[in-house]
Amino acid sequence: MFGKILIANRGEIACRVIKTARKMGIATVAVYSDADRDAVHVEVADEAVHIGPPPASQSYLVADRIIEACKATGAEAVHPGYGFLSERASFCEALEKEGIVFIGPKPKAIEAMGDKIESKKFANAADVSTVPGWLGVIEDASHAEKIAAEIGYPVMIKASAGGGGKGMRIAWDAAEVRDGFERARSEAKSSFGDDRVFIEKFIVDPRHIEIQVLGDAHGNVVYLGERECSIQRRNQKVVEEAPSPFLDEKTRRAMGEQAVALAKAVDYQSAGTVEFIVDKERNFYFLEMNTRLQVEHPVTELVTGIDLVEQMIRVAAGEKLALRQDDIKLNGWAVESRLYAEDPYRNFLPSIGRLTRYRPPEEGRSDQIVVRNDTGVTEGSEISMFYDPMVAKLCTWAPTRAQAIDAMSDALDSFVVDGIQHNMPFLAALMRHPRWREGRLSTGFIAEEYPDGFHPVAPDVDEKAVLATVAAAVELKRCERLGKLSGRLRPADAPDCREWVVKLGADYLTASVTGDGAADAGIAINGGEVAVVASRWRPGDPVWRGTVGGREIAAQIRPRLNGINIAWRGMSVDALVMEPHVARLERLMPKKAAADTSKFLLCPMPGLVVSIGVSAGQEVKAGETLAVVEAMKMENVLRAERDLTVARITAKPGDSLAVDAVIMEFS
Repeated sequence: MFGKILIANRGEIACRVIKTARKMGIATVAVYSDADRDAVHVEVADEAVHIGPPPASQSYLVADRIIEACKATGAEAVHPGYGFLSERASFCEALEKEGIVFIGPKPKAIEAMGDKIESKKFANAADVSTVPGWLGVIEDASHAEKIAAEIGYPVMIKASAGGGGKGMRIAWDAAEVRDGFERARSEAKSSFGDDRVFIEKFIVDPRHIEIQVLGDAHGNVVYLGERECSIQRRNQKVVEEAPSPFLDEKTRRAMGEQAVALAKAVDYQSAGTVEFIVDKERNFYFLEMNTRLQVEHPVTELVTGIDLVEQMIRVAAGEKLALRQDDIKLNGWAVESRLYAEDPYRNFLPSIGRLTRYRPPEEGRSDQIVVRNDTGVTEGSEISMFYDPMVAKLCTWAPTRAQAIDAMSDALDSFVVDGIQHNMPFLAALMRHPRWREGRLSTGFIAEEYPDGFHPVAPDVDEKAVLATVAAAVELKRCERLGKLSGRLRPADAPDCREWVVKLGADYLTASVTGDGAADAGIAINGGEVAVVASRWRPGDPVWRGTVGGREIAAQIRPRLNGINIAWRGMSVDALVMEPHVARLERLMPKKAAADTSKFLLCPMPGLVVSIGVSAGQEVKAGETLAVVEAMKMENVLRAERDLTVARITAKPGDSLAVDAVIMEFS
């Protein structure tokens, strides 16, 4: 077994590998760029080596610097994580020349399966079911348009060396093919240094289901069940689960056996994933094989009890798999939510900044629930524009799917993140979505269920009562503390009832409070039934935990001017608790009108201006491209929302802009 390994990655996956290496008694070496000098993975590793400037192309993607770090520290092997150099056969070969072990598959398998075009050719030759498409060289946009017409719309344009949704576009007509082809090539070149793309038939209403495989150097290969990854946004997975709520045992076995056959055909030696799309009749088609550890591997670990990183290390050290196919059983259900630094209320545009507060839920087992949080940040960490926007992967396990989803809802309610915008409200709302809970999924789920984007969830009558109750309980605790501080505790003979008005968003609700103290009070909303409220919450705690009428509640509390904000189950409302006479006056206060920004194109996220598509004085039609802004490795096309005339342009290609910076003005 290795004595020391280097992790050629950053963030949560570097921390994840270090965790298993430490359990195995293996010393670890981290690498870091200037932007990651104070990163968590640098702190938790036994050693750390600086490898260059923030851009990945000058640090994490420079193989020579990784090899130099190995030589300097005596690392015997390299775990690449995912992304960066994890699927570069040339990197694997370079390590081998230096006598350093690559903790992953051999170059042959990477070359055969790592390239989407070559992998499909290989799969066809191996009689693996594949999606109809064009795998040859595509000369230009006109050639792409001709190919798409022959295949039949809709089509998918994909980067050959791609991954993570980068360099991928769906086209429903010729115009979208031409635009998508150019965008896909540009993104592919920027992200992977390879602008080759291919085109294949897009299966309508598909499910994205993948099979985890594990092979060794002695010809043994097993599959560890499947993961359902159909909840995607812009072809990027958002929520995954294991097993799939759609597959039956017959289909699971057929997909698993086909995945194993493909892995054996390329002498696969490590953990890998064979991805399929599955139609409504459970017909499945090979998409690609990811010759690395997947982002969503924790859900497989939770339902199988197998540490995939440990297995990768043991296989790389030459050990035989200690597992046979009959040994692998799927136990319970696991769900993973990817926490991204992005604004769900602004079409999920990237967000950067410092984590002024980062309080994840407590990990571990409680009763029949397991909570796991894979992350590479802590309070005070900076989310930069140079890397992927994923902050953490929150996972829950339970005996049943419904219990795992409910556990995820509770965990998300307890996960406090401030300083950046993030997609937690969307994830929390998704957990209560009827279609998700029923398992009626497809890769078009988000586009179909949120066609106009995600908007704040509006509470129903019962939920308003819960939120108002929590607001009243918080105010009760505040009043109790003020009384203690001033020495003016309520006299024993004082009336045992307080009447308040809770302004919840734009609604006004009455709250009648009875009881001796804030820890155990009775609260009735709008004259309804009195709910006994029990909580040990203290002012300053970011999460209010307690029971309302016997129902367990965890809600995030943030101070606001004269009130608080309550975040719960994907809802976020401002609450102000007042005495009735104050509420009457508050209703008379004038409302501040929002500023009119309709005459400006504002940068929707911090990013780099790639191109400006118009000029001053130009008349533009709705839908035309105004500018392209790159942020966190993704190009975002900004289009005109209506017919207009460009009056003035204030930004140019190459400019780094802050959020809401003015790009151009309209007349």
